Amino acid sequence: MLAQVLFLVLLAVASYFAFKRFQFIKRNINLGHDVQVGGDKSERWKTMFRVALGQGKMFNRPIAAILHLFVYVGFIIINIEVIEILIDGLFGTHRVLSFLGPLYSFLIGSFEILAILVLVGVFAFLARRNILKLKRFHMREMTAWPKNDANIILIAEIFIMSAFLIMNASDLLLQEMNSDHYHKVGAYPVSQFIAPMLSGLSEGSLIFIERFTWWFHIIAIFCFIVYLTYSKHLHIILAFPNTWYSKLEPAGTFNNLESVTREVKLMLDPNADPYAAAPATEGPQRFGAKDIFDLNWVHLMNAYSCTECGRCTSSCPANQTGKLLSPRKIMMDTRDRMEEVGRAMDANGGEWKEDGKSLIRDYITEEELWACTSCNACTESCPVNINPLEIIVDLRRYLIMEESKSPDSITVMFNNIENNGAPWAFAASDRDNWRNS
Repeated sequence: MLAQVLFLVLLAVASYFAFKRFQFIKRNINLGHDVQVGGDKSERWKTMFRVALGQGKMFNRPIAAILHLFVYVGFIIINIEVIEILIDGLFGTHRVLSFLGPLYSFLIGSFEILAILVLVGVFAFLARRNILKLKRFHMREMTAWPKNDANIILIAEIFIMSAFLIMNASDLLLQEMNSDHYHKVGAYPVSQFIAPMLSGLSEGSLIFIERFTWWFHIIAIFCFIVYLTYSKHLHIILAFPNTWYSKLEPAGTFNNLESVTREVKLMLDPNADPYAAAPATEGPQRFGAKDIFDLNWVHLMNAYSCTECGRCTSSCPANQTGKLLSPRKIMMDTRDRMEEVGRAMDANGGEWKEDGKSLIRDYITEEELWACTSCNACTESCPVNINPLEIIVDLRRYLIMEESKSPDSITVMFNNIENNGAPWAFAASDRDNWRNS
């Protein structure tokens, strides 16, 4: 009875902290302005199942994809075993799903094989990060926390999978001893090879090991639920809505500012009254984005969905040529700014008070923004359909339209368009020169 009370207390504590954190994240995402997400819903469902559930874009890099598949499938399917563990903890039963008979034996056997595959994948990922030191895991934005976060989760996976297999091995021995509460059930293709290492222990010692690893598994799961909300591994959950709301239009399609579009239409309409009052508008009045409040909520959800895998940055031609731009850093900076704003709001009773900072310059430099070639390589590479380019373009719009700041090469182009009707330094009467130059 005491064990069940402790189980319920731990469950309640983990649920409370996870719920509070999810409320914090939801509030932060909603700091962005509203945006209407249209398109064919059936296409959105297909995109979500293909990209988020089916890992469709991971296989651009087959080795990493196969290793990730081991961990991903193992994580998803072994959670069925977690359901049983939770029920056993709540009601004090032993392997409550064993009534499934042969199917149960198949499931337990599959879980154990998956646990080994997870361990293979995790050790490989640790080696890639810490021994082979792949470049994309050691760029300037991968400071202490982002680097440690990945290692913490990988090491935790090793302990959780090991505890699962040791729990099954000790359970198997107790079943063979006909110990009270441990009835014979299940198939153990992996832990049967671990059991001989425990075979010399007494029944009491085996019960202690089985209970210890069971509790370790439970506590680790509860800790993971809370830790997940602070980690880059939040993408395990957010990848699904993020891909559902991802852009369906061609990657090169840019959205036009409604206020600018309206002014252009008025200029081109000979019947328009230039002195008529402008219609009331909703949403942000700023041109482009200076801070997170000027981005839309999909952009902010993108930032929280970032896996920090670095595929976007390693595919970025600007980054490859030594420029400061890292699309991964753009998303991480956006998320870090949201976190800063969110904590400040909590400290001020839920209200925002200007802190003199902004996403531009305090987090993302102008040099980074202007290094972008708008090629969409980052968007194409992202395994969860994040679009860093849209944030970059909105930040650029602010610099040009609000601050009239741009690199000299772009300023010259603007002047040429204004004076000559084209980006080149030729008058309209000399258009044939463009063709021959």
